[in-house]
Amino acid sequence: MTGSMYASIGGLKAHMQKLSVIGNNVANVNTQGYKTQRTVFRDSVYSMYRSGSDGTQVVGGKNPSQLGYGSMVASIDLDMSSSTYNPGNPTDVAISGDGFFLVGDKDVAQIIDPTNPNSFKSLNLSRVGDFHQDAQGYFVDGNQGCVYGFLCVGIDEESGEPIISDQLVPLRAPRMENVPVDIETGLEIKDLDADGIPNQNGEDYAEGVKWEYRNVVRWPQCLKEAGADGGIAGIKIKDAEKTVTGTGADGTATTTTEPLPPASIDNITIDAGTGCITARTKNTKEDIVIGYIAIGNVTNPNGVSHIGNSYYNASAGSGDLSVTMLGGAAKEVMTYDAEGNVVKGMKYVNGSIQSLYRDENDGNQGDPASESDLPEESRLNSGGSTSLMVGFLEAPNVDLATEISELITTQRGYQANTRIITVTDSMLEELVNMKR
Repeated sequence: MTGSMYASIGGLKAHMQKLSVIGNNVANVNTQGYKTQRTVFRDSVYSMYRSGSDGTQVVGGKNPSQLGYGSMVASIDLDMSSSTYNPGNPTDVAISGDGFFLVGDKDVAQIIDPTNPNSFKSLNLSRVGDFHQDAQGYFVDGNQGCVYGFLCVGIDEESGEPIISDQLVPLRAPRMENVPVDIETGLEIKDLDADGIPNQNGEDYAEGVKWEYRNVVRWPQCLKEAGADGGIAGIKIKDAEKTVTGTGADGTATTTTEPLPPASIDNITIDAGTGCITARTKNTKEDIVIGYIAIGNVTNPNGVSHIGNSYYNASAGSGDLSVTMLGGAAKEVMTYDAEGNVVKGMKYVNGSIQSLYRDENDGNQGDPASESDLPEESRLNSGGSTSLMVGFLEAPNVDLATEISELITTQRGYQANTRIITVTDSMLEELVNMKR
Protein backbone atom coordinates (compact mmCIF):
# COMPACT_ATOMS: atom_id res chain seq x y z
CA MET A 1 0.00 0.00 0.00
CA THR A 2 1.20 3.52 -0.71
CA GLY A 3 1.81 6.16 1.93
CA SER A 4 -0.63 8.52 0.23
CA MET A 5 -3.58 6.44 1.37
CA TYR A 6 -2.46 6.49 5.00
CA ALA A 7 -1.74 10.22 4.78
CA SER A 8 -5.26 10.81 3.44
CA ILE A 9 -6.78 8.74 6.22
CA GLY A 10 -4.97 10.98 8.73
CA GLY A 11 -6.31 14.03 6.91
CA LEU A 12 -9.86 12.66 6.97
CA LYS A 13 -9.69 12.10 10.72
CA ALA A 14 -8.29 15.56 11.37
CA HIS A 15 -10.94 17.27 9.23
CA MET A 16 -13.71 15.25 10.85
CA GLN A 17 -12.54 16.39 14.30
CA LYS A 18 -12.45 19.97 13.08
CA LEU A 19 -15.96 19.57 11.73
CA SER A 20 -17.09 18.45 15.21
CA VAL A 21 -15.60 21.61 16.73
CA ILE A 22 -17.30 23.79 14.12
CA GLY A 23 -20.59 21.99 14.72
CA ASN A 24 -20.32 22.62 18.46
CA ASN A 25 -19.61 26.31 17.89
CA VAL A 26 -22.58 26.71 15.54
CA ALA A 27 -24.84 24.77 17.92
CA ASN A 28 -23.98 27.28 20.67
CA VAL A 29 -24.38 30.38 18.55
CA ASN A 30 -27.12 31.55 20.96
CA THR A 31 -25.78 30.03 24.19
CA GLN A 32 -25.20 32.73 26.80
CA GLY A 33 -21.58 33.06 27.85
CA TYR A 34 -20.35 30.43 25.40
CA LYS A 35 -16.71 30.75 24.35
CA THR A 36 -15.76 29.62 20.87
CA GLN A 37 -13.16 26.97 20.09
CA ARG A 38 -10.82 26.58 17.15
CA THR A 39 -8.90 23.63 15.75
CA VAL A 40 -5.18 23.87 15.00
CA PHE A 41 -3.65 21.32 12.60
CA ARG A 42 -0.06 20.10 12.60
CA ASP A 43 1.65 17.86 10.10
CA SER A 44 2.07 14.30 11.27
CA VAL A 45 5.06 11.92 11.39
CA TYR A 46 7.72 11.70 8.71
CA SER A 47 9.91 8.90 7.42
CA MET A 48 13.40 9.56 6.14
CA TYR A 49 13.64 8.66 2.46
CA ARG A 50 17.14 10.03 2.10
CA SER A 51 19.23 11.84 4.67
CA GLY A 52 20.95 15.16 4.05
CA SER A 53 24.61 16.08 4.17
CA ASP A 54 26.68 19.22 4.66
CA GLY A 55 28.98 18.52 1.71
CA THR A 56 32.75 18.37 1.54
CA GLN A 57 35.55 20.41 0.02
CA VAL A 58 34.99 18.58 -3.25
CA VAL A 59 31.22 18.02 -3.55
CA GLY A 60 28.25 20.04 -2.41
CA GLY A 61 25.69 19.11 0.23
CA LYS A 62 22.21 17.76 -0.26
CA ASN A 63 18.94 18.29 1.49
CA PRO A 64 17.15 15.49 3.35
CA SER A 65 14.24 13.79 1.61
CA GLN A 66 11.29 12.85 3.83
CA LEU A 67 7.87 11.38 3.29
CA GLY A 68 5.00 12.73 5.40
CA TYR A 69 2.01 10.77 6.63
CA GLY A 70 -0.79 13.26 6.78
CA SER A 71 -2.01 15.74 9.37
CA MET A 72 -3.31 15.63 12.92
CA VAL A 73 -5.17 17.85 15.38
CA ALA A 74 -2.52 19.54 17.50
CA SER A 75 -4.85 21.47 19.80
CA ILE A 76 -8.41 22.68 20.25
CA ASP A 77 -8.02 26.18 21.67
CA LEU A 78 -10.53 28.07 23.78
CA ASP A 79 -11.08 31.78 23.14
CA MET A 80 -12.09 33.44 26.43
CA SER A 81 -12.25 36.97 25.03
CA SER A 82 -15.28 39.05 25.96
CA SER A 83 -18.20 39.43 23.62
CA THR A 84 -21.29 41.60 23.43
CA TYR A 85 -24.00 41.67 26.09
CA ASN A 86 -27.71 40.95 25.88
CA PRO A 87 -30.32 42.64 28.11
CA GLY A 88 -31.79 40.38 30.78
CA ASN A 89 -33.50 40.40 34.17
CA PRO A 90 -32.68 42.95 36.90
CA THR A 91 -30.59 40.40 38.82
CA ASP A 92 -28.70 39.14 35.76
CA VAL A 93 -25.00 39.99 35.88
CA ALA A 94 -22.30 39.90 33.21
CA ILE A 95 -18.56 40.24 33.78
CA SER A 96 -16.83 43.01 31.87
CA GLY A 97 -13.20 41.96 31.72
CA ASP A 98 -11.36 38.93 33.03
CA GLY A 99 -12.66 36.67 35.75
CA PHE A 100 -15.34 34.12 36.58
CA PHE A 101 -18.21 33.76 38.98
CA LEU A 102 -17.59 31.09 41.63
CA VAL A 103 -20.45 28.59 41.76
CA GLY A 104 -20.89 25.31 43.58
CA ASP A 105 -22.90 23.21 45.98
CA LYS A 106 -23.52 24.38 49.53
CA ASP A 107 -21.23 21.67 50.91
CA VAL A 108 -18.17 22.96 49.04
CA ALA A 109 -17.82 25.72 51.65
CA GLN A 110 -16.89 23.05 54.21
CA ILE A 111 -13.81 21.88 52.29
CA ILE A 112 -12.39 25.28 51.31
CA ASP A 113 -9.07 25.65 53.10
CA PRO A 114 -7.57 29.17 52.99
CA THR A 115 -4.10 27.76 53.64
CA ASN A 116 -4.41 25.66 50.48
CA PRO A 117 -5.20 27.79 47.41
CA ASN A 118 -5.93 24.64 45.39
CA SER A 119 -9.03 24.06 47.53
CA PHE A 120 -10.71 26.99 45.76
CA LYS A 121 -10.59 24.89 42.61
CA SER A 122 -13.39 22.77 44.08
CA LEU A 123 -15.72 25.54 42.92
CA ASN A 124 -16.97 25.76 39.35
CA LEU A 125 -16.20 28.78 37.18
CA SER A 126 -18.92 30.46 35.17
CA ARG A 127 -19.40 33.50 32.93
CA VAL A 128 -23.20 33.23 32.98
CA GLY A 129 -24.71 35.35 35.75
CA ASP A 130 -28.38 34.37 35.52
CA PHE A 131 -28.86 34.82 39.26
CA HIS A 132 -32.01 34.69 41.37
CA GLN A 133 -33.04 33.89 44.93
CA ASP A 134 -34.39 30.44 45.71
CA ALA A 135 -36.96 29.42 48.33
CA GLN A 136 -34.29 29.04 51.03
CA GLY A 137 -32.88 32.51 50.49
CA TYR A 138 -29.76 31.42 48.58
CA PHE A 139 -28.61 33.22 45.46
CA VAL A 140 -28.33 30.63 42.71
CA ASP A 141 -27.86 30.50 38.96
CA GLY A 142 -30.01 28.76 36.38
CA ASN A 143 -28.34 25.41 37.13
CA GLN A 144 -29.20 25.67 40.85
CA GLY A 145 -25.56 26.28 41.69
CA CYS A 146 -25.02 28.53 44.71
CA VAL A 147 -23.21 31.80 44.03
CA TYR A 148 -20.19 32.21 46.32
CA GLY A 149 -19.05 35.45 47.87
CA PHE A 150 -18.54 37.28 51.14
CA LEU A 151 -21.58 37.44 53.40
CA CYS A 152 -22.80 40.30 55.59
CA VAL A 153 -22.84 39.10 59.21
CA GLY A 154 -24.10 42.17 61.06
CA ILE A 155 -24.01 45.92 61.52
CA ASP A 156 -21.26 47.73 63.39
CA GLU A 157 -22.86 49.47 66.38
CA GLU A 158 -20.57 52.51 66.27
CA SER A 159 -20.37 53.30 62.55
CA GLY A 160 -23.57 51.62 61.38
CA GLU A 161 -21.66 50.06 58.50
CA PRO A 162 -22.25 46.42 57.49
CA ILE A 163 -19.71 43.85 58.67
CA ILE A 164 -18.56 41.47 55.94
CA SER A 165 -17.09 38.07 56.73
CA ASP A 166 -14.02 36.97 54.79
CA GLN A 167 -15.25 33.36 54.82
CA LEU A 168 -16.00 32.34 51.22
CA VAL A 169 -19.54 30.95 51.43
CA PRO A 170 -22.75 30.77 49.36
CA LEU A 171 -24.52 34.13 49.35
CA ARG A 172 -27.90 34.02 51.07
CA ALA A 173 -30.42 36.31 52.68
CA PRO A 174 -30.21 36.69 56.49
CA ARG A 175 -32.72 34.94 58.71
CA MET A 176 -35.70 36.63 60.33
CA GLU A 177 -37.44 36.02 63.64
CA ASN A 178 -40.69 37.30 65.14
CA VAL A 179 -39.90 38.67 68.61
CA PRO A 180 -41.51 41.06 71.16
CA VAL A 181 -40.23 44.62 70.82
CA ASP A 182 -40.62 47.65 73.08
CA ILE A 183 -42.71 50.12 71.07
CA GLU A 184 -41.14 53.22 72.61
CA THR A 185 -37.49 52.18 72.32
CA GLY A 186 -37.72 49.75 69.44
CA LEU A 187 -35.47 47.34 71.34
CA GLU A 188 -36.07 43.62 71.55
CA ILE A 189 -37.45 42.32 74.86
CA LYS A 190 -35.49 39.23 75.85
CA ASP A 191 -37.00 38.55 79.30
CA LEU A 192 -39.93 36.26 78.39
CA ASP A 193 -42.01 33.72 80.22
CA ALA A 194 -42.68 30.16 79.08
CA ASP A 195 -45.37 31.34 76.66
CA GLY A 196 -43.10 33.90 75.04
CA ILE A 197 -44.80 36.87 76.77
CA PRO A 198 -42.69 39.63 78.38
CA ASN A 199 -42.87 39.14 82.11
CA GLN A 200 -41.06 42.21 83.34
CA ASN A 201 -42.97 45.29 84.59
CA GLY A 202 -46.28 43.41 84.40
CA GLU A 203 -48.97 45.71 82.98
CA ASP A 204 -46.44 48.02 81.32
CA TYR A 205 -45.96 45.31 78.72
CA ALA A 206 -49.60 44.38 78.27
CA GLU A 207 -50.29 43.36 74.68
CA GLY A 208 -51.19 46.29 72.46
CA VAL A 209 -49.98 48.92 74.94
CA LYS A 210 -46.21 49.26 74.94
CA TRP A 211 -44.94 46.15 73.23
CA GLU A 212 -45.73 44.12 70.16
CA TYR A 213 -44.31 41.31 68.06
CA ARG A 214 -42.13 42.45 65.17
CA ASN A 215 -39.91 40.74 62.62
CA VAL A 216 -36.22 41.43 63.17
CA VAL A 217 -33.25 40.43 61.06
CA ARG A 218 -31.04 37.72 62.52
CA TRP A 219 -27.57 37.92 61.01
CA PRO A 220 -25.40 34.81 60.65
CA GLN A 221 -23.44 33.82 63.72
CA CYS A 222 -19.66 34.31 63.68
CA LEU A 223 -17.70 31.59 65.43
CA LYS A 224 -14.00 31.59 66.16
CA GLU A 225 -12.31 28.48 64.79
CA ALA A 226 -9.40 26.95 66.68
CA GLY A 227 -6.21 26.29 64.77
CA ALA A 228 -3.96 23.26 64.93
CA ASP A 229 -1.64 25.09 67.35
CA GLY A 230 -4.48 25.93 69.70
CA GLY A 231 -4.75 29.52 68.47
CA ILE A 232 -7.49 31.12 66.43
CA ALA A 233 -7.43 30.00 62.79
CA GLY A 234 -10.19 32.32 61.66
CA ILE A 235 -13.86 33.15 61.77
CA LYS A 236 -16.46 30.65 60.60
CA ILE A 237 -20.09 31.62 60.10
CA LYS A 238 -23.38 29.76 60.21
CA ASP A 239 -27.04 30.66 59.96
CA ALA A 240 -28.87 32.01 62.98
CA GLU A 241 -30.88 29.29 64.72
CA LYS A 242 -33.81 29.00 67.06
CA THR A 243 -34.41 26.58 69.91
CA VAL A 244 -37.35 24.22 69.53
CA THR A 245 -38.73 22.31 72.51
CA GLY A 246 -40.76 19.14 72.20
CA THR A 247 -41.51 15.78 73.70
CA GLY A 248 -39.56 12.63 72.92
CA ALA A 249 -40.89 9.13 72.37
CA ASP A 250 -40.40 8.33 76.03
CA GLY A 251 -42.32 11.41 77.13
CA THR A 252 -39.27 13.42 78.19
CA ALA A 253 -38.74 17.00 77.10
CA THR A 254 -36.40 17.52 74.15
CA THR A 255 -34.57 20.59 72.90
CA THR A 256 -33.32 20.96 69.34
CA THR A 257 -32.11 23.78 67.15
CA GLU A 258 -33.08 24.58 63.60
CA PRO A 259 -32.34 27.48 61.23
CA LEU A 260 -34.72 30.42 61.26
CA PRO A 261 -36.68 31.09 58.05
CA PRO A 262 -34.97 33.38 55.53
CA ALA A 263 -36.01 37.00 55.40
CA SER A 264 -38.46 37.90 52.65
CA ILE A 265 -36.73 40.51 50.51
CA ASP A 266 -37.41 42.49 47.36
CA ASN A 267 -35.84 45.38 45.47
CA ILE A 268 -32.66 43.34 45.04
CA THR A 269 -29.90 45.45 43.50
CA ILE A 270 -26.30 44.63 42.59
CA ASP A 271 -23.61 47.29 42.45
CA ALA A 272 -21.78 47.13 39.13
CA GLY A 273 -18.50 48.42 40.57
CA THR A 274 -18.15 46.31 43.70
CA GLY A 275 -20.60 43.40 43.30
CA CYS A 276 -22.40 44.38 46.53
CA ILE A 277 -25.90 42.87 46.77
CA THR A 278 -28.47 44.94 48.67
CA ALA A 279 -32.18 44.38 49.24
CA ARG A 280 -35.16 45.58 51.26
CA THR A 281 -36.97 43.35 53.73
CA LYS A 282 -40.66 43.06 52.97
CA ASN A 283 -41.81 42.95 56.59
CA THR A 284 -39.65 45.65 58.16
CA LYS A 285 -38.94 47.78 55.05
CA GLU A 286 -35.28 47.76 56.07
CA ASP A 287 -32.49 48.21 53.56
CA ILE A 288 -29.82 45.56 54.17
CA VAL A 289 -26.58 44.37 52.59
CA ILE A 290 -26.60 40.70 51.63
CA GLY A 291 -22.94 40.43 50.71
CA TYR A 292 -20.38 40.82 47.93
CA ILE A 293 -20.05 38.61 44.85
CA ALA A 294 -16.61 36.99 44.67
CA ILE A 295 -14.70 36.88 41.40
CA GLY A 296 -12.19 34.16 40.58
CA ASN A 297 -9.18 34.80 38.36
CA VAL A 298 -6.81 32.23 36.89
CA THR A 299 -3.35 32.78 35.49
CA ASN A 300 -4.29 31.45 32.05
CA PRO A 301 -8.02 31.95 31.30
CA ASN A 302 -7.73 30.08 28.00
CA GLY A 303 -6.46 27.03 29.91
CA VAL A 304 -9.66 26.27 31.84
CA SER A 305 -11.51 23.04 31.07
CA HIS A 306 -15.14 22.65 30.02
CA ILE A 307 -17.24 20.52 32.38
CA GLY A 308 -20.65 21.19 30.81
CA ASN A 309 -23.63 23.40 31.69
CA SER A 310 -21.54 26.51 30.88
CA TYR A 311 -19.17 25.65 33.74
CA TYR A 312 -15.40 25.52 33.67
CA ASN A 313 -12.83 24.02 36.00
CA ALA A 314 -9.47 25.52 36.92
CA SER A 315 -7.58 22.33 36.15
CA ALA A 316 -4.03 21.79 34.91
CA GLY A 317 -3.11 24.40 32.33
CA SER A 318 -5.07 27.28 33.85
CA GLY A 319 -2.62 28.09 36.65
CA ASP A 320 -3.51 29.30 40.13
CA LEU A 321 -7.04 30.40 41.05
CA SER A 322 -7.24 33.55 43.16
CA VAL A 323 -10.32 35.07 44.78
CA THR A 324 -10.91 38.81 44.42
CA MET A 325 -13.36 41.58 45.24
CA LEU A 326 -14.20 44.29 42.74
CA GLY A 327 -13.65 48.02 42.82
CA GLY A 328 -11.29 48.04 45.79
CA ALA A 329 -14.14 47.04 48.11
CA ALA A 330 -11.79 44.84 50.13
CA LYS A 331 -10.15 47.94 51.60
CA GLU A 332 -13.39 49.69 52.52
CA VAL A 333 -15.74 47.12 54.05
CA MET A 334 -16.01 46.37 57.76
CA THR A 335 -14.84 42.88 58.63
CA TYR A 336 -13.38 40.74 61.40
CA ASP A 337 -9.73 40.08 62.05
CA ALA A 338 -8.40 36.71 63.21
CA GLU A 339 -9.09 37.69 66.83
CA GLY A 340 -12.75 38.44 66.17
CA ASN A 341 -12.38 42.22 66.35
CA VAL A 342 -14.17 44.51 63.88
CA VAL A 343 -11.73 46.27 61.56
CA LYS A 344 -12.00 48.18 58.30
CA GLY A 345 -10.41 46.61 55.27
CA MET A 346 -10.66 42.96 54.28
CA LYS A 347 -7.20 41.50 53.96
CA TYR A 348 -7.50 37.72 54.25
CA VAL A 349 -9.69 35.10 52.66
CA ASN A 350 -11.31 33.05 55.46
CA GLY A 351 -9.30 34.88 58.13
CA SER A 352 -6.70 32.12 58.37
CA ILE A 353 -3.85 33.22 56.13
CA GLN A 354 -2.52 35.41 58.93
CA SER A 355 -1.45 32.30 60.86
CA LEU A 356 0.93 31.37 58.03
CA TYR A 357 3.11 34.42 58.63
CA ARG A 358 4.94 34.43 61.97
CA ASP A 359 7.41 36.80 63.52
CA GLU A 360 10.80 35.96 62.01
CA ASN A 361 12.52 36.54 65.36
CA ASP A 362 10.38 33.79 66.86
CA GLY A 363 11.50 31.06 64.51
CA ASN A 364 8.07 30.84 62.86
CA GLN A 365 6.70 29.52 66.14
CA GLY A 366 5.53 32.70 67.85
CA ASP A 367 2.45 34.86 67.54
CA PRO A 368 1.22 35.92 64.11
CA ALA A 369 2.78 39.04 62.72
CA SER A 370 0.77 42.24 62.78
CA GLU A 371 -1.29 43.19 59.74
CA SER A 372 1.18 45.87 58.69
CA ASP A 373 3.97 43.27 58.59
CA LEU A 374 2.13 40.85 56.36
CA PRO A 375 3.24 40.57 52.72
CA GLU A 376 0.99 42.03 50.07
CA GLU A 377 0.33 38.60 48.53
CA SER A 378 -1.62 37.63 51.66
CA ARG A 379 -4.14 40.38 51.09
CA LEU A 380 -7.35 40.02 49.18
CA ASN A 381 -7.00 41.38 45.66
CA SER A 382 -9.31 44.02 44.25
CA GLY A 383 -10.02 42.46 40.85
CA GLY A 384 -8.21 45.09 38.79
CA SER A 385 -10.28 46.79 36.11
CA THR A 386 -12.92 44.05 36.01
CA SER A 387 -16.47 45.29 36.63
CA LEU A 388 -20.01 44.00 36.29
CA MET A 389 -22.84 44.82 33.93
CA VAL A 390 -26.08 44.49 35.87
CA GLY A 391 -29.21 43.52 33.97
CA PHE A 392 -27.23 41.87 31.18
CA LEU A 393 -25.97 38.42 30.21
CA GLU A 394 -22.83 37.86 28.20
CA ALA A 395 -23.53 36.81 24.62
CA PRO A 396 -21.51 34.03 22.94
CA ASN A 397 -18.40 35.11 21.06
CA VAL A 398 -19.18 32.85 18.10
CA ASP A 399 -18.70 34.59 14.72
CA LEU A 400 -21.15 32.75 12.51
CA ALA A 401 -19.59 34.08 9.28
CA THR A 402 -16.20 32.74 10.32
CA GLU A 403 -17.66 29.37 11.28
CA ILE A 404 -19.46 28.99 7.93
CA SER A 405 -16.26 29.87 6.08
CA GLU A 406 -14.34 27.32 8.13
CA LEU A 407 -17.08 24.81 7.42
CA ILE A 408 -16.65 25.27 3.65
CA THR A 409 -12.86 24.94 3.75
CA THR A 410 -13.14 21.89 6.02
CA GLN A 411 -15.60 20.26 3.64
CA ARG A 412 -13.30 20.90 0.67
CA GLY A 413 -10.30 19.59 2.60
CA TYR A 414 -12.20 16.43 3.49
CA GLN A 415 -13.30 16.08 -0.12
CA ALA A 416 -9.71 16.47 -1.38
CA ASN A 417 -8.49 13.76 0.99
CA THR A 418 -11.16 11.35 -0.25
CA ARG A 419 -10.06 12.14 -3.80
CA ILE A 420 -6.49 11.12 -2.93
CA ILE A 421 -7.82 7.77 -1.69
CA THR A 422 -9.79 7.15 -4.87
CA VAL A 423 -6.82 8.08 -7.07
CA THR A 424 -4.55 5.82 -5.03
CA ASP A 425 -7.11 3.05 -5.37
CA SER A 426 -7.12 3.49 -9.15
CA MET A 427 -3.34 3.26 -9.30
CA LEU A 428 -3.36 0.09 -7.19
CA GLU A 429 -6.02 -1.33 -9.46
CA GLU A 430 -3.78 -0.69 -12.47
CA LEU A 431 -0.94 -2.44 -10.69
CA VAL A 432 -3.05 -5.51 -9.88
CA ASN A 433 -4.32 -5.70 -13.46
CA MET A 434 -0.80 -5.63 -15.02
CA LYS A 435 -0.83 -9.40 -15.26
CA ARG A 436 -3.88 -9.46 -17.54
